[in-house]
Amino acid sequence: MSGIPIELELQISVQPSSQPERESQIQPPPLFQQHVPTQDPPQPPRDQQIQLQSELQQPESNSEHQHRTKSAWITLRWLLLLLLGFSFGAAILGVMCYMYHNLQNRSKNLEHTETPCLSQACQRASARLSMSADPFKQPCDYFLFTCGSDRLSTDSGGRQRGQGIPGHPQNQKERAVWPERGGGTKAIQDKWLREEKLHDRKTTLLQYLREILESNDRPVGTAVQKAKGFYRSCLDTKSIETAGAEPFLTLIQKLGGWAVSGQRNQTDFNSTLRLLMKDYSTFPFFNLYVGRDPNETVHGTTKRYIQIDQPDLLIPIEWNSKTQKSQARTQTLRPFLASCQRYLALLGAPPKSIMIHVGMFISLSSEFAVAASPLHYRLSKGQLYQRMTIKQLQSQAPAIDWLGCLQAALHPLPLTENEHVLLHNLPYIVQMSRIIGKWLSRHELSTSSPLHTYMVLNLLHTMMPALDSRFYETANNLSASLGNTDEGLFYQVAPRWTHCVLETERGFELVLRDLLSQRTAHRDVEEIIQNIFSAFKSKLHELKWTDRNTLQQVMYKVQSLNPRLWTTKEKSEEAELDLLFSKVMVKTNSFFSNYVQLQSLWRNRRTQLLTQQTEAPDILSVTPLLLDDELLFPMGMFVPPVFHPTYPRAMNYAVIGFLMAKDMLHMLLPDIYSQSETVHAVGECVWAHYLNVAENAERGGGVSLSVLQQQEVWVQYSALQIALQAYNQAVKNHLRETSIAGLSHTRLFLTSFSQLKCDTDTYREVMPLEPSFLITVLCATSDLCPTRLQCTSKTQQVSLKTC
Repeated sequence: MSGIPIELELQISVQPSSQPERESQIQPPPLFQQHVPTQDPPQPPRDQQIQLQSELQQPESNSEHQHRTKSAWITLRWLLLLLLGFSFGAAILGVMCYMYHNLQNRSKNLEHTETPCLSQACQRASARLSMSADPFKQPCDYFLFTCGSDRLSTDSGGRQRGQGIPGHPQNQKERAVWPERGGGTKAIQDKWLREEKLHDRKTTLLQYLREILESNDRPVGTAVQKAKGFYRSCLDTKSIETAGAEPFLTLIQKLGGWAVSGQRNQTDFNSTLRLLMKDYSTFPFFNLYVGRDPNETVHGTTKRYIQIDQPDLLIPIEWNSKTQKSQARTQTLRPFLASCQRYLALLGAPPKSIMIHVGMFISLSSEFAVAASPLHYRLSKGQLYQRMTIKQLQSQAPAIDWLGCLQAALHPLPLTENEHVLLHNLPYIVQMSRIIGKWLSRHELSTSSPLHTYMVLNLLHTMMPALDSRFYETANNLSASLGNTDEGLFYQVAPRWTHCVLETERGFELVLRDLLSQRTAHRDVEEIIQNIFSAFKSKLHELKWTDRNTLQQVMYKVQSLNPRLWTTKEKSEEAELDLLFSKVMVKTNSFFSNYVQLQSLWRNRRTQLLTQQTEAPDILSVTPLLLDDELLFPMGMFVPPVFHPTYPRAMNYAVIGFLMAKDMLHMLLPDIYSQSETVHAVGECVWAHYLNVAENAERGGGVSLSVLQQQEVWVQYSALQIALQAYNQAVKNHLRETSIAGLSHTRLFLTSFSQLKCDTDTYREVMPLEPSFLITVLCATSDLCPTRLQCTSKTQQVSLKTC
């Protein structure tokens, strides 16, 4: 740079200001300095002296020259320093650009460099992908299957444990059918039937629980062994068929016999009722369950109460809106009579006495039916959640020993007559007591004993799942003759294992909950919950709200929620479970005996529900639950094939992430159509894309969409966007990703999403198109997709806007 050493420059820069100005200035380089001699020089000639004097007479000129030289040097030095700074900055900028482009290229080329997932779960997922239509290779027909009313509905209103699950005791009346898919050619429909799409979430959960029960894991505790033994005995239909009706006849003898067989010991009415409620979970005259009072829940109270309701009568009844009373359905009495005769015949009743006992059973059932009333009527009359003490109930319905019966049903929980209970049809309870009193006084000493026969036939109904096929075939025939096509058959035409998994869960719910928790990837699940919830909140800000107050109310509600996995805070120890089920003796070849013990386990479960303050996780639940300020996601949502910790994140977010987002939108924004104009705009936009591609627009249900259809289209399209946004955020946090079948990242995300069919929930009836079509909409005007899905068979492609 400069000929001046650094040390010299520092010395010059720190010269004190007291020095003369000329000395304080930077001196020019030696080349421009005059030589100063160390001794007197010889006198020059005269002419040189004259020249020297002339030069000395012009000091001003020499000073100006020196000043110009100094200024030039200063300018040169600053230029050199500036050039060096620019060079250094350019080098840093170049390195940064290189790193940025390197990362960009890496992200673009990740699909070609990702490590394939080789776990067993990934291999199964790869097989499913290979058997399904690829939206990027078949853009014209992969989505042409409509949802809607052609699907069988299992919704019965209200959320209950296990509701809607095929074969569950609360939903036993159902049948398996292949719904016809509308639209598309026959070849396309046949191809769709051959493809293995993801099952609905309820069936998926049951299949996973089946795998757990059938697994041969490491040595396990006795409680787990008993649960698996119970399940295997349920599958042993050969032993069940061989036993026939004999196990139930033996049970009747323990109850003192019955008049139908001509062998009955006189027993007290209430003692028999207490025994049925305590050991066999049978409630012939009223229903009993445990739950909260919604009037208190609003104020944050978590106390649970004994609740008493009218029973599930065996005789078919109907509501007469004119008389405002229920009555037995006249047209169904003949097939109901035939089924009762068949039951008694299977139980070995003498043919001559069958009609007598069946006639009294139907007569007694008809009287109870008249006292019953449907839910909507009781709701309009304010008959739900009527509170009173057991003592007050005893005074209004004296035929039942209420304290004794409730103590038996909730054994060993101590109860007093001052305990409060909630009633849901007090007029029925009062009338039921009168009917029982009348029949007791009329037939108390007779050999027919119709009330006892009534209780035994209700017990038969409880124990029927453990009896041979002749009994449930009789129930199926009755259901078919009654035309119950909506509810289906009493026992589903479905694999036996489905029924056995559900029965095992009823008794060994704690064991299955612990096994399911052990197999749940808690950290991965919590991460996806938080990412989906974060993307969900971001989506809310993108909407065009009708007013700012609505947005603030929704955001306040959402911000106050704590989303988390629905698990118990304390983990059940193996020894604790073994002790809890120590009295259960499972027999490998006697499902009836095991099923009797199941009723006691069910009683214990009901008792625990009354005493516990927190909501226990429901392992059969497959949708989120909003409980106070917590948004709970059940473990049953996160099971293969919709989720697995070894899957690439793209697959997990595409399937379970979408389902989670859709559930949240339905739950937290039920009135979004009236709150945001975005819903209508997006719904119409997506529908326009569909009409532009579909060969037959009528297949989608018409030219325009209803309000509910527009909202559902918006919900599912928004859920897809939320899932994709959450996935992109997860990829930023975790650069390493795996692949399946050569696919990764966005391509794998969208291909995995195409596996989803119309989900079997209450909203499927208003979804006018297959969810997978949303891929076409997303890729039509977006740079997120690897390629755009253009249907080349379409003669005209209309340019559509982004939805």
